[in-house]
This record gives sequence, structure tokens and C-alpha cells, in this order.
Amino acid sequence: MPSIVSIRNLTKTYKSGFAALKSVNLEIAEGEILALLGPNGAGKTTLISAVCGIVQPTSGSVTVGGHDVVRDFRAARDLIGLVPQEITLEPFEKVFNAVSFSRGLFGKSPDPAYVERVLRQLSLWDKKDSKIVALSGGMKRRVLIAKALAHAPRVLFLDEPSAGVDVELRKDMWSVVADLKAQGVTIILTTHYIEEAEAIADRVGVINKGEILLVEDKSAMMRRMGQKHLQIDLTEPLVAVPDMLASYALELGPEGRSLIFTYDTKGDRTGIVTLLTDLRSAGLQLTDLSTRQSSLEDIFVGLLKEQL
Repeated sequence: MPSIVSIRNLTKTYKSGFAALKSVNLEIAEGEILALLGPNGAGKTTLISAVCGIVQPTSGSVTVGGHDVVRDFRAARDLIGLVPQEITLEPFEKVFNAVSFSRGLFGKSPDPAYVERVLRQLSLWDKKDSKIVALSGGMKRRVLIAKALAHAPRVLFLDEPSAGVDVELRKDMWSVVADLKAQGVTIILTTHYIEEAEAIADRVGVINKGEILLVEDKSAMMRRMGQKHLQIDLTEPLVAVPDMLASYALELGPEGRSLIFTYDTKGDRTGIVTLLTDLRSAGLQLTDLSTRQSSLEDIFVGLLKEQL
């Protein structure tokens, strides 16, 4: 699938000397959902701002739909919808009017039928005549998305879309994003909620200290980098792991009632059979065995630790 957003050797260095972005390269395919993960100050918002023309890059290039965001700003920006992290809305404006106004800012002619479709899609139609000040936090976020979609962009940036939203509304937001993808909209979201990336993204990118550490298909990354953890429940609690089992790098579970063995899912041999034999030799009796796969959060934390 062709790239709709192409970022090449992008850097941003401020007058203070702080390098917010360091030679970032990223290709985003049309119609995909890319989740960009990173700690505070990693460069996520700066990267989005550079693509949207809010921040002037120091060097490198960005094209959206083939249009350079610096040389051909208007054409590039016309393809982009941006939902900022902060809720910046006119509190006493009505929902329908706020969305219609955003459409006009992009030079689009009035189209009440299109605005109605967007509001219905986001479950906002019954709030069309409500003043924004009267809406809940979750509904205000939906209005931000509606305003970003008002000019029918092909690329939608969501900067921390679930910040301050409760769990139920967060899942509703995921459903909205899935619907937009089904319509062919390319979506790039930054998030602190790793379960959000795990639930809806096609690919995951990890950024830290202005550098892209990894961009990969979510499922492939979890298969390639994931580990499994075997929890061995014991009949009697332990104070410490027996010396004869030291080579397995076992972790002691809560209150010493279990042992945790971590193994590589890609290995030819897991070592589990040998471990179980050695557990019996150590006089330990088991009550249960269970396994779990590494989550995206485990992988994310591991990548950041490697960069320290």
C-alpha cells in the first residue's frame, strides 16, 4: 500500500540547542492506524506539529499526499485533520455551528448534510444545538474530532485522544477510530494508554528522545519480541529461590508462593521440561502452572530501558 505521509530525515532543534527530533524517518501507509508511543518529552507532539505545519522543521522533509508541507503548505494541510491534546473550543458556541465554522476555515463551501453525517457518526447529532460548555469531557473530545473531520481530510492526527476520558468513553472512541479507518481515513494517534495501541493499531512506533526506536506491525512485533512467563504455584511458600535453581533466573512471586520463569518464544527449546525436573530434585511440590504472553507494555518498557 502506498505511503500517504512520508517523513525523511526530519530534525527540529530549538534556539536553546534542544534537539526535539533527530533525523526521523517514517512512512505511513494510506488507510492504516499507526500508534506512536513514547514518554513525556519524547517528541510525539513535535513530530505531529511538524507534519501539520505548526512547527517549522530545522531540516528534512515531510510530504502528505505528495505535497511538501513547507513548499505546498495549503494543499498538504487540506488533507490533514488534527485533534489536539488540549480541549480548545469556544464554550458558548453550538456544536453544529462550531463544526460548520471549521469547515469554512479550509475554504469549503457550506454543506449541512455533510456536517450532519459527521455528527451522526460521532453520536453528536442529538447535541447539535447544545452549547459546548454544557457537554461532558468525552463529548467535547468528540466535537474536536468532528471539527477535525469537517473538511473531509484523508489523514487524521489524534494527539492523546483518550486523555481525561473514562474507560467506557475510551472504548467508544476506539469504535469511532475503527469506523473512520473503514472509510479509508489514515489515522496516527499518540497515546499513553498502551492498551489503546494494542486494541486498535495496525502498526506501533516507539519514539524516545526525538528518535524513532522501532516501527513495526503490532502483531509481528509481539511475536518477534514477546516473551512468555510461566508461573509455577507452590504448595509451600519459599523465602528465597534455591541455589540449585539459580541458572534459571527465576523470580519469586508474592509471599513466595510462586516462581516465575521467563522464556523466549522463538527458542528451539524453552527449558521448561528441565526446569520441572530440577524443581522436583529441589524437593518443591507444585499445585498449578500457568503462562502469559508479554504485553505491548512489557515490550515498550524494555525498549526504553535499552536506550538508557
